[in-house]
Amino acid sequence: MKLDTLLLEFEDFLQNHQLNASSYHPHYEVALWQMVKNGGKRFRPRLFLGVLLALNPSLLEQQEQRLDMFYPALAIEVLHTYSLIHDDLPAMDNASLRRCNPTLHVCYDDALAILAGDGLNTYAFYLLSQSPLPDSVKIALIAELSYNGGVHGMVLGQALDCHFESQPLTLAELQFLHQKKTGALIAASLKMGAIVACENANFCENLYQIGLKLGLFFQIHDDMIDALQTSEEAGKTTHNDVSKNSYVNLLGLEESQNHLEQIKQQILDMLQEFSQQKYAPLKTFFDDIFLTYF
Repeated sequence: MKLDTLLLEFEDFLQNHQLNASSYHPHYEVALWQMVKNGGKRFRPRLFLGVLLALNPSLLEQQEQRLDMFYPALAIEVLHTYSLIHDDLPAMDNASLRRCNPTLHVCYDDALAILAGDGLNTYAFYLLSQSPLPDSVKIALIAELSYNGGVHGMVLGQALDCHFESQPLTLAELQFLHQKKTGALIAASLKMGAIVACENANFCENLYQIGLKLGLFFQIHDDMIDALQTSEEAGKTTHNDVSKNSYVNLLGLEESQNHLEQIKQQILDMLQEFSQQKYAPLKTFFDDIFLTYF
């Protein structure tokens, strides 16, 4: 099965598994799933499913099996979406556009946007608990997603990003910030795919380290988009990093591009450390990632 076909099936799964939380609140239930349904790159589910397809395609041969694997993929996307909702709030980036649509606090108010993000955060782990996977695998996935999406990973990165706004950081500090804010969840997406594929701990950790590099690559590329594209082109609020610790602000556009190429080469070099049996499908997968998103 091709990854693009798998992702189309996943999108159907996502659109048909809207969170149900009916009440007499006029907007709550719609707001919970609104930003999830609005689309996006689905980058992190692609990483999870792509690794699974590269390493253990037999787990995706039957439609029923594929539906089982969509639960963790959706959990990752739901947690990521919560982070975007909170990142866009007036207290953080104060962005008005996300995924080509008005942000939740613009559509409704700050309180509902905060609560929708809170709801998606916890719902991600409910989805993992409901996935038809062995209990040991579910526990491992919950551990990875909570560690990397929580206080040791993405939340730590967000705290550093907000606290040190308008305070220049060194390149090493900037890298640490973005490995947490962006890289941790990207790395977790890859590692979770390897866990479901039943790879050993050493392999999973090596793939996780590659994911941290990919997270930096993603962030530098995103910083360049913010500097170079309009909000209409990017589908989100841009030119919003003036006082942020971004790679473009620290290094400039040309040096950021050079840094981007260096990290890409580091990723390709790290892939070569795997056995040929694992390297070939993973190399194809990463080539597709760079071609599709960057």
